[in-house]
Amino acid sequence: MNQSFNFYDMWKDYYSQTSKLFDEKISKDFPSEGMGQILEMNLQFKKMIDESTLKYLEFMNVPSRNDIANISSLIVNVDAKVDDLEEKLEEKLDSQDVQESFKTELTHLKKDMKILDTKLNQILTMLKSQEKVK
Repeated sequence: MNQSFNFYDMWKDYYSQTSKLFDEKISKDFPSEGMGQILEMNLQFKKMIDESTLKYLEFMNVPSRNDIANISSLIVNVDAKVDDLEEKLEEKLDSQDVQESFKTELTHLKKDMKILDTKLNQILTMLKSQEKVK
């Protein structure tokens, strides 16, 4: 930045100009018009200070309030996406657990059916053998 830039001198000059303008406008018949001009001048000064601050922060490679707000909104978006992914993963794992439990139940049922089938076959063979004996 420029080495001859002195914020205090600029502020002192601004204060004296504002004071003179204020005195001139208040002494007129319509002070509201003067107050409007003073407010406009203050807004222009604030805009100039804001812009120079942003340029200084950019030059010094320091994040501004807007940069930090943008980063925080990006973090919130990423966090929401991670939460959604976790939820989908949990649902998928739950459905896989249900499928696994269904498969195990089905295999148990098949085994039970085989056991029942063999017992039924035994009973039928016994009945047939008893019929033959009679």
